[in-house]
Amino acid sequence: MNIAASELVERFYALLWPMMRISALLLAAPVFSLRSLSLRIRILLALTLTWLVYPLHNWPVIDPLSPQGLLEIFNQLSIGLVMGLVLQVVTAAILVAGQSISNAVGLSMATMIDPNVGNVPVIGQFLLVMSTLIFVGLGGHALLLALLLDSFNSMPIGKSLMGQEAWGQMVTWSSMIFLGGLLTALPVMVTLLFINVGLGVATRAAPSLNIFSLGFPAMVVAGFLIMILSLPSIGARIQWMWLQGLTQTRSLVGLP
Repeated sequence: MNIAASELVERFYALLWPMMRISALLLAAPVFSLRSLSLRIRILLALTLTWLVYPLHNWPVIDPLSPQGLLEIFNQLSIGLVMGLVLQVVTAAILVAGQSISNAVGLSMATMIDPNVGNVPVIGQFLLVMSTLIFVGLGGHALLLALLLDSFNSMPIGKSLMGQEAWGQMVTWSSMIFLGGLLTALPVMVTLLFINVGLGVATRAAPSLNIFSLGFPAMVVAGFLIMILSLPSIGARIQWMWLQGLTQTRSLVGLP
């Protein structure tokens, strides 16, 4: 009985390390971190992935209550969280794009509560739903899980991600929040800027017409029309950002 109990404890210690990395990723990654994906489903998915990856590697047996075990818990959680946060940069860029388009159209006050990211503009919420569909249609969830499983080869248990190069890479990648948001919203913002300039010139030429009284409804209608026409380019830009995020995640965990 004592031998069986000790073997059971060793198996538990071995299963603990991949379980932590997988659980941290499911907690932070897009799609998997949605509130609509309940906690029970996440736990079941983490257990299933851990059970599938367990026979593929030789796992060290480390006491989680020892100093080495506590350090390893921190390492595995940080690897999973960083892999998820890299892709959350794309989500933040899409929110910036939605906020910029809303301000240009004049709908910055039209907001709604998103249980995942809080109070966001309606256009930003639309872009978030669109980006989620593009991510799933691209197979991003499968690619992310494949990267997670491959990361156990490039970063086995005992190897730390907390290096200066990794943090520098993360800081550099975070600039995509503003760059991606600007590139996504640029077609709508530039077109509406020219429309505003045209309204200003017309108002200056004929002040008695009071064209600015029609400016707000005209900007809303023009903004929606331009956004409908720009949806193919916006979708292509969002797909590009997801691919860049997956590439960045792959590079961060040391995969070629």
